Amino acid sequence: MPSSAFAATPYPVQGSPDNHLWLQCWRERRTAFHQSVVNPQLCRFWPTLELAYGSRVFVPLCGKSLDMIWLAQQGHEVIGVELSTVAVRAFFQENGLKAVKRRVGKFVLWRSGKLSILCGDYFALTPADVGLFDTVYDRAALTALPETIRGLYVAHLQRLMPKIVQVFLLTIEDAADTADLSAAMGIDTEINTLYSAEFAITLAYVESVFEDNSAAPEQPTRAEYKVYRLTSK
Repeated sequence: MPSSAFAATPYPVQGSPDNHLWLQCWRERRTAFHQSVVNPQLCRFWPTLELAYGSRVFVPLCGKSLDMIWLAQQGHEVIGVELSTVAVRAFFQENGLKAVKRRVGKFVLWRSGKLSILCGDYFALTPADVGLFDTVYDRAALTALPETIRGLYVAHLQRLMPKIVQVFLLTIEDAADTADLSAAMGIDTEINTLYSAEFAITLAYVESVFEDNSAAPEQPTRAEYKVYRLTSK
């Protein structure tokens, strides 16, 4: 299942000692996992959701992702959640946005126009904190988590969700060490395990990419970039 550059800096679980490590990454600007451009797969495939203007999009573990700017430019109300105050402040400052702040439960809500970020621990969120939303945009949130707690992440996401919702999920998955490409090009086993009980899963796109391998430059690794659309059953 998803294993990417984000795995080196796993997002923490509420109360975990990793909370400190995550916050330290942002304080020390060790944020190579942050992407400096809007995700091209988002731009290409998001319109296929055919969401109404003004639809509300929830972005878990959002960091300072520029994808949120793009989503707001499409007319959506965007609500993210991020543990690091450094990341949240940088998002608004670097994009020239003046945020109004107020306390919401255990969180500080930063808001500017269509963009809002709840600063605090994802696993402490309640439905009342985040409110209703139409779609989840998950780019590298699931990927960033250790495999042992991905089930907890999905279970908590389901507690936050309205009854009918879509999930737009982008993953980077290790290519199977096999000549059978059909397995690698299908729905990942862990994705199916985590989501299939509550969602119908559609694999919308797969791109197989050879990437540099620092441990063995003569042997580039292959990864599958996938776009999933999940719809509540």
